[in-house]
Amino acid sequence: MPPPHSEPYLSANERHPERSLQFDFVRATENAALSAVAWLGRGDKESADSAASDAIRGTLEQSDFCGEVVIGEGIKDNAPGIFLGEKIGSWKFPSPRFNIAVDPIDGTTNISKGLPNSISVMAAAHVPHGAAAAMVNIPTFYSEKLAYGPDVVAAMARDASLRFTLDTPVAQILERVATALGKNAHQVYVVVLDRPRHAKLIAEIRAAGAALRLISDGDVTAAVSPSLHDTGIDLYLGTGGSPEGVLTAAGVLALGGDQQLRMWPRDDAERAEIKASPAAADLGRIYYAKDLITSPSAIFCATGISDSALLPGVRLIGRKVITHSILMRSQSRTLRYIKTVHDLDFKTVRRSPDRKDHYV
Repeated sequence: MPPPHSEPYLSANERHPERSLQFDFVRATENAALSAVAWLGRGDKESADSAASDAIRGTLEQSDFCGEVVIGEGIKDNAPGIFLGEKIGSWKFPSPRFNIAVDPIDGTTNISKGLPNSISVMAAAHVPHGAAAAMVNIPTFYSEKLAYGPDVVAAMARDASLRFTLDTPVAQILERVATALGKNAHQVYVVVLDRPRHAKLIAEIRAAGAALRLISDGDVTAAVSPSLHDTGIDLYLGTGGSPEGVLTAAGVLALGGDQQLRMWPRDDAERAEIKASPAAADLGRIYYAKDLITSPSAIFCATGISDSALLPGVRLIGRKVITHSILMRSQSRTLRYIKTVHDLDFKTVRRSPDRKDHYV
């Protein structure tokens, strides 16, 4: 018997409802990938994004949870997407409440050109009773980002001299990461988005002698990769989309890695807008992953659309389609790789806004 005046007993699924919902989220990214791959190489990223968004909405409207999109795509680039403040899930009372971060396609330019490195990706964090939120929305279009894996996190915890932040010179960051991993600096692999704004950063990495991998798009994959044991990537550096940074935080937390993020106003107008808002106090703040995802009950999942360092893309073999997904849960640090075979004679995807099942 429980002691008098104790809180009512809650089952494991009631305390951590993401356990029973996690595969619903994987089905959503699978269906988004299956819907988007039809647009691979067709030069129409808006139609691909729209198809993926409709598949996610339609899939999750059948799942009993109250989801609010805290980190969404679409509004920032005037493209189709799933938007900030949008409601996802059945919203049947008394379903658990979740904050949602979603990018129906991370790498829309890549999918339009038929290039590698596009995924459908989501994160969900349970909002405990009485809490206002479980994710932090970063209001700037871009943020400075630095992501690294669990071995580096552990080394910095053991030895304070190995610690670094976004303000540490690049050469020192690379040297400390190398020491943490038992490597030489030239053996450290760094991923950076290939953008003109990164010219100075790229020059500094090359001057330090590190191995550099430039990517054209898809920085969620790039930023999660250092926390995975088999990608060969040690560090992600650069300025990229703020929504993608929050998605990344859910992934690295589940893997034991970390990320540093700081708002980066892209022009004077955006800086003035932030300074006039409540976010002004945090303009120079360095957020770590645990600052962005504040609930311990969070998941990260993604499905490959085209091949990437994180996941293989969609494969069509006769009347079968194979998808590859990743599913991570922060509470248990469980990492699952899921290979799914879909039979095209039977496979349907529920899509919004018509709420009907469509054959793939």
